[in-house]
Amino acid sequence: MSYFPSWKLKTSGTIAPDERLPAGQTLALGVQHVVAMFGSTVLAPLLMGFDPNLAILMSGLGTLIFFVLVGGHVPSYLGSSFAFIGVVIAATGYAAGSGPNPNIPVALGGIIICGLIYCAVGLIVMSTGVKWIERLMPPVVTGAVVAVIGLNLAPTAVKSVGPTDFDAWIAILTVICVGGVAVYTRGLIQKLLILVGLSLAYAIYAILTNGLGLGGTPINFGRIAEAAWFGIPQFESPVFSVSAITLIAPVVIILVGENLGHIKAVTAMTGRNLDPYMGRAFLGDGLATMFSASFGGTGVTTYGENIGVMAATRVYSTLLFPVAAIFAIILGFSPKFGAVIQTIPQPILGGTSIVVFGLIAVAGARVWVVNHVDFGDNRNLIVAAVTLILGAGDFTIHIGSFTLGGIGTATFGAIILNALMELGERHVQGEKEPEPHEADLGGKSQ
Repeated sequence: MSYFPSWKLKTSGTIAPDERLPAGQTLALGVQHVVAMFGSTVLAPLLMGFDPNLAILMSGLGTLIFFVLVGGHVPSYLGSSFAFIGVVIAATGYAAGSGPNPNIPVALGGIIICGLIYCAVGLIVMSTGVKWIERLMPPVVTGAVVAVIGLNLAPTAVKSVGPTDFDAWIAILTVICVGGVAVYTRGLIQKLLILVGLSLAYAIYAILTNGLGLGGTPINFGRIAEAAWFGIPQFESPVFSVSAITLIAPVVIILVGENLGHIKAVTAMTGRNLDPYMGRAFLGDGLATMFSASFGGTGVTTYGENIGVMAATRVYSTLLFPVAAIFAIILGFSPKFGAVIQTIPQPILGGTSIVVFGLIAVAGARVWVVNHVDFGDNRNLIVAAVTLILGAGDFTIHIGSFTLGGIGTATFGAIILNALMELGERHVQGEKEPEPHEADLGGKSQ
């Protein structure tokens, strides 16, 4: 058996991780994955004061590292992790949105140590297997965690639409464009539903604002002409500070939970057992995080946005992700690309986010359906119900200077609650009266 799959050609239906589309379709779908991850991968560094172009570059390089480590068996894209935002801001004293962060080096040191611990977890899983993780995270837990990732992002998507009624209508128009492409088209165009839908909405917006002046802010195409085609991002060197490391390193708990939930979701969607690659996936994500932070980039994680795209297109070919990574690397060196993306109106990005984040939430429900989770069982019912509310409501816990946000709280709350309730069930069942023997029921006399 070779290290990488053979990727058999398939031109229709569901495309499995070890299958591939024709080259042209593979390139087009790779671009769509770049579009899907772009908004969050750029937003996270902006909130932390990092260079967005460098974050895009490192997301591409990190995805290639991940692809090689998992042998091309796990379809995932690695983008900027939101789990680091709170702790990086706390460690650097940065005010979000105030330009470049002057204290990036100390944050980078903490992110590197976090990635190192993540690698250690991956090596442990590689040697011991994932059974203990499966015991901690059965389908009712993983489905709830995946759904929570989408639901937790729902307020972000809605708030990103914009403050005016015109913005709201444009966001709705974007949703309709994406939905229309999904329902009324076939073949390659249908598989590119997000990219095509976003482009349609962009064109309509330009006609309404730039052409007819009906409302909203006209698109400024001048910034594209002014931007250079090629430019080197600003690299940074890490500084290792004990206080920053103490704040940032515990984020590894959230990264493990996110990656585990994402891989379980892809397992459910593809019908392929990806558990044997779980440890390598952790190791790949950890190494990619360390590599990114070594040059000034953000910590990275497997992206739910791209899982949403796979769920919508039913194309899970892992070959899409090195293609997407190469596109991201090229774009990371292009200020002109950054200028093009910056012209996309906010309500269009917000409308696209509503669709993609919704697909993530539904992917969690699909985990329950595929694994036949019985919600007649009170344990499953309570675990799922509590997890969804903790995550959707962004229930946050402060432990000293460490903050555990909604996704982390929901993830570990689900694991702990499920374990406690399972323990309670065993205790109660152990106290039940033993079934009477046949002799006690008045069997035949001898």
